[in-house]
Amino acid sequence: MRAPEFWQRRGPAALLLAPLGALYGASVSWKARHARPYRAAARVICVGNLTAGGSGKTPVALALGARLKARGERVFFLTRGYGGTERGPALVQPESNASQMGDEALLLAHSASTIVARDRAEGAAFAVAQGATTVVMDDGHQNFMLAKDLSIVVVDGESGFGNGLMIPAGPLRESVAQGLARADAVIIMNDGNPDLGGYRGPILRARLVADGKAFQGRRVFAFAGIGRPEKFLASLQEAGAIVTGTQFFADHHPYRAGEIAALKAQAGDAALVTTEKDLVRLDAKDRAGIAVLPVKARFDDEAALDRLLDSNRPAV
Repeated sequence: MRAPEFWQRRGPAALLLAPLGALYGASVSWKARHARPYRAAARVICVGNLTAGGSGKTPVALALGARLKARGERVFFLTRGYGGTERGPALVQPESNASQMGDEALLLAHSASTIVARDRAEGAAFAVAQGATTVVMDDGHQNFMLAKDLSIVVVDGESGFGNGLMIPAGPLRESVAQGLARADAVIIMNDGNPDLGGYRGPILRARLVADGKAFQGRRVFAFAGIGRPEKFLASLQEAGAIVTGTQFFADHHPYRAGEIAALKAQAGDAALVTTEKDLVRLDAKDRAGIAVLPVKARFDDEAALDRLLDSNRPAV
């Protein structure tokens, strides 16, 4: 789904739904208080957020995974596999597809071994059995079945926490105070200074950097099914691409037979371009001729990132 516009302001619709949002937040609080989390025999690093929709979690998880792998750690990604049918625990295979595993799982699997599991505790145990020394959870700050050694909350610097209300009245999965009380660090993505309510832990700054050199001066037709498609469009324009048209779908949109052919017809003589996350949702036969805009998370202070990754290590 696309985030409703009223999530950015406290209009009548948001205020009408606010009591339901309060109940949603209370349910998360109850789960947090009554959980008995499983302690895995590997370090668990959770990259989560407090809102529904895209905040940059997956690029951050990929960046952390690459840094940990460079240190010689055996990194496994762990994800719920949103949008896929697999309940797991299951290891993503080269022949896996997005309808089975979810698009984020396939994207993560390009970088390191990836486990899909609805039960995150079972997923972590499975990763350990496969040889993991570090498990990086992509999402899961509101999942209390698995103990985390390092909990990182990613916040979009521009949109922040929207109207400050909880689902369905706003984008929050829980209150900011409640969520940040469990955070060992906050990563603010891109520009902006969202109100963190006096949070006193480490705050790092990172930004999504697109490699758009190949699109400078090219006529392109952009399509995507992601949480914040306007950022994708802005990255293409900043790279110097001539955007002749766009078609945006709901986040995690499962592309149906014929949709890509229709997009190619709309594009005409312009090149079709999409995101890495969208490309993995396409059938292999539909990927020919479609360009991708690669995006990575880049940290302003890499030394601070290394200090964070060295913190909260479990006792041996």
